Amino acid sequence: MSPARLRPRLRFCLLLLLLLVPAARGCGPGRVVGSRRRPPRKLVPLAYKQFSPNVPEKTLGASGRYEGKIARSSERFKELTPNYNPDIIFKDEENTGADRLMTQRCKDRLNSLAISVMNQWPGVKLRVTEGWDEDGHHSEESLHYEGRAVDITTSDRDRNKYGLLARLAVEAGFDWVYYESKAHVHCSVKSEHSAAAKTGGCFPAGAQVRLESGARVALSAVRPGDRVLAMGEDGNPTFSDVLIFLDREPDKLRAFQVIETQDPPRRLALTPAHLLFTANNHTEPAAHFQATFASQVQPGQYVLVAGVPGLQPARVAAVSTHIALGAYAPLTRHGTLVVEDVVASCFAAVADHRLAHLAFWPFRLFHSLTWGSWTLGEGVHWYPQLLYRLGQLLLEESSFHSLGMAGPGS
Repeated sequence: MSPARLRPRLRFCLLLLLLLVPAARGCGPGRVVGSRRRPPRKLVPLAYKQFSPNVPEKTLGASGRYEGKIARSSERFKELTPNYNPDIIFKDEENTGADRLMTQRCKDRLNSLAISVMNQWPGVKLRVTEGWDEDGHHSEESLHYEGRAVDITTSDRDRNKYGLLARLAVEAGFDWVYYESKAHVHCSVKSEHSAAAKTGGCFPAGAQVRLESGARVALSAVRPGDRVLAMGEDGNPTFSDVLIFLDREPDKLRAFQVIETQDPPRRLALTPAHLLFTANNHTEPAAHFQATFASQVQPGQYVLVAGVPGLQPARVAAVSTHIALGAYAPLTRHGTLVVEDVVASCFAAVADHRLAHLAFWPFRLFHSLTWGSWTLGEGVHWYPQLLYRLGQLLLEESSFHSLGMAGPGS
């Protein structure tokens, strides 16, 4: 690997470790008597006309590209959900309820921001002046047409608060925040399709893994602490502890890439930005197979499958797409797992499996320190989202899956 490519990876890992040092300290026995309490972090307001992150809105590092206007009569209208949060005031000057309609990601960020506003200014509420636009009042390709953008103020309309309001929106998780006007702050989010793609990679609910007991179970039945078949660094099969799910959404329909092999026949469905291991010939040792995005796998390449004995190459015969229910992304201690007898990485969105596994080293350490006492949640875990944001700052755009241009599914 060239020094030019190595440097940003070293910076990425160093920054990750620096960010997580306070969290590691938090795993200790508690605050020492007599120690100084750390003062709360000071929030710096955005300056007028400043945007965060400092890239154009419809690019990889922000909210992603425009995907097309949503009308009430279109199929995509079902992607929008109404927001009836009583702690948010909706201007709704059209009297159609359009300002309340937004994507689930936008709704979640807005609800989080509403809490921050009330905490910051007691008695003041968040106010939405513009949400989903069905009347063409915004510029061409505005994310307002997709329910992915809102213009906001505070309920008291105190313009002296808007710079800090913008900062609170950044902290609430909006993917792009712009102190656009003296009269409002503009916020937007990634699309529902691409948001998942950036932070995780998944398998459908019914995809099966093999437990150490020899039983085959669906991923929907797997729990942290189970030991599943995986691949070690030496390219040999091993059983690895499931630490947690990076993404777990039982009720979501997802589009999956289907990889079918022959000699032996296998069929694996996984999201397009998920990594699995490929080679261009069957003589390559298993440890030398390269991590490849599922969407880039081509017939004629070879993937690794569980055989007798050990792991063996199988030629890809066909690649297709399929819609299935559920999205499950388990993380194992080895960073790999065997699903439907095909070896896959636990990681997605970023092309380098080894870098991703290294970046999760603090996560594995914390898991060991907490004796594995982590609960089974739903949705995308915060840690891969943090890593993705760091990667946006430190890695080249070519390091990410191309779906990232649409706006870690997957």
